[in-house]
Parts: sequence; structure tokens; C-alpha cells
Amino acid sequence: MINDSLYKCEKTLPQMPVTMGSMADNQTSDFRNIAPQINYDKCISCMICWKFCPDVAIEIINDSPKINYKYCKGCGICSVECPKNAIEMEMEAK
Repeated sequence: MINDSLYKCEKTLPQMPVTMGSMADNQTSDFRNIAPQINYDKCISCMICWKFCPDVAIEIINDSPKINYKYCKGCGICSVECPKNAIEMEMEAK
């Protein structure tokens, strides 16, 4: 976790890798073998999945999270972070 009192701007952050392009250029679905599935009966639209998705693969449409599978790499972070266990990881048929 970043301590806000230590880092006042991006120049004071520790060195870390960053992308120089847009995430829209990084379609990662080709190597995914499991994919998140949202159970909307359990989902409370808290958007925690959207907040934690490292690939910006979750969009908010009509106040509800939707997974854009072009960008989802199947990491499962959304599933782990969901407070209502509304996201399950399922094997994909290729």
C-alpha cells in the first residue's frame, strides 16, 4: 500500500514498470484459459472488481460491471477481491 504522506507526486514514487502505450493496444485474451463469469444475482455493483482489474478489462455499463474478454487475461484478481463471491473463474473451451 502506498503511504500518501510519502508520495506527493509521481516523481517521488519508487521505480516501477509502466506501459508507454494505451491499454487499448494490449489485447491479452489469446493466452487466457480461465475466465471470470459474473453472477448478477449475487453482484451488488460495488465496482471493486473494476477497481482492482490490472488490465482495465472490466467496464461499467448501466451501473453494472461487464467483463471485456478482449482484454481479460484470466488472472482472477476480480474474483478474489469480490466481497460477495459473485465472480467465479471457469475453464474456457478453445
